[in-house]
Amino acid sequence: MNICGYYRESINEGEGLRAVVFISGCRHRCPGCFNPETWNFGYGESFTPERRRQIISEMATNPLLEGLTLAGGDPFFSAEEAAEFIREVRAALPEFPVWIYTGYTYEELTAMPESPEWKLLSLCQVLIDGRFVEPLKDTTLRFRGSSNQRIIDVQASLAGAEVVLWQPALL
Repeated sequence: MNICGYYRESINEGEGLRAVVFISGCRHRCPGCFNPETWNFGYGESFTPERRRQIISEMATNPLLEGLTLAGGDPFFSAEEAAEFIREVRAALPEFPVWIYTGYTYEELTAMPESPEWKLLSLCQVLIDGRFVEPLKDTTLRFRGSSNQRIIDVQASLAGAEVVLWQPALL
């Protein structure tokens, strides 16, 4: 698996200050995608064990971080490797919430029980789902690019067998 970017701190890919890892590779190829170079699975750098440890160490030593976001490309095209990275993060940071972006819908992911994609989903707290749809582009939306995309509370959705939309923390 390759990564095509890493932000130590960002406020754009989820609630609060988050570390963000962009995973290379996407087969959705959404027209109007703001980052089409990430479609290439070979783009960027190899996500070696050393690089993973470095990122986890940086996250662990930053007391301001509120979580990790996996974006892309689409992390679900590298589901096994992305899940392993989350497990490594959780070994060091057990309560670190993970947000994840995908062009798949929640329903598509949950229709594949026990698949690598389902297992990756089950490790996350929040899912931003759905392909980017250029005619539905809306720059006023929080954390998403088009109005068809949803921000889903994964654990509540899995527990209740229906989609539960994420609600921002009260200030």
